Amino acid sequence: MTKKIVAVTGATGFVGSIVLQQLQDMGYGIRALTRKEREPVIGVEWIEGALDNQILLERLCDGADCLIHIAGVVNAANKAGFETGNVDGTAAIIKAAKSQNIKRFIHISSLSAREPQLSNYGASKAKAEKLVGASMLDWTIIRPPAIYGPGDMEMLDLFLMARKGYVIMPPKGRASFIHVEDLARLIIALIPSHEDATAQIFECDDGVKGGWSHDSFGRAIGAAIDRQVSAINAPKIMLKIGAIFDRILRGKRAKLTWDRASYLSHPDWVINRTNAPSPALWKPAIETRQGLKDTARWYRKNSLIH
Repeated sequence: MTKKIVAVTGATGFVGSIVLQQLQDMGYGIRALTRKEREPVIGVEWIEGALDNQILLERLCDGADCLIHIAGVVNAANKAGFETGNVDGTAAIIKAAKSQNIKRFIHISSLSAREPQLSNYGASKAKAEKLVGASMLDWTIIRPPAIYGPGDMEMLDLFLMARKGYVIMPPKGRASFIHVEDLARLIIALIPSHEDATAQIFECDDGVKGGWSHDSFGRAIGAAIDRQVSAINAPKIMLKIGAIFDRILRGKRAKLTWDRASYLSHPDWVINRTNAPSPALWKPAIETRQGLKDTARWYRKNSLIH
């Protein structure tokens, strides 16, 4: 039986690296896009390029059975930055997939696409979804909520705050979360074509109905490092001010941007369970409190927290 070849964008990022590992474990042939030269990896063909190089995108897609599009821009200085990375980049990879006769297309979006009016990031993700929906490919879109797990650098600041006995969270509201390994399992489960997955937008999470209150998730982070913490709900204006200072202090490395402060302030980032994948197809396996402990262990191992 011929080994299936899966092409992957964003394979070197937080989510992509876990997807790559699981694809290797399952014996898929892998062709992965990378911006710089990489060390050889058994079973992986690296294609050095980016989403703005159509020739290399076609090489990435050549002979592949499925395309997993993970690459995207999470932080950008302005609307144009999000449009270039998330809209133009998606249009380019769709064009390449179609030119190389790839049928199966799995697109990783974001729950923020559900409320595009809140942020430039969410708006760009919503536009990218429309491009995928009009592509005539055998597509499935996944809208993950907040993703965490070993290797994640986005939530590190929350763990560092928890060491001091407090965690600053968004205004009162609720949100869903998912462990990166569970998300990767869902992505890979969708590689074969499914009648109940074609032309579907799936929302996925850790299985906690109603999601987590911002307060309870903050306290769960504290528990992960054996600290009892106070969860402080910051009003939107405080997040906006915090974004200004983060930009001053960390420049392009800032985690709390003005755009992110806008969508973090929304009170409802809980998935719509009617849009969740069928349990026969996939269900989460990692309980979030344990997942947060595993994340804290990884931070300690890498000397990021003490």
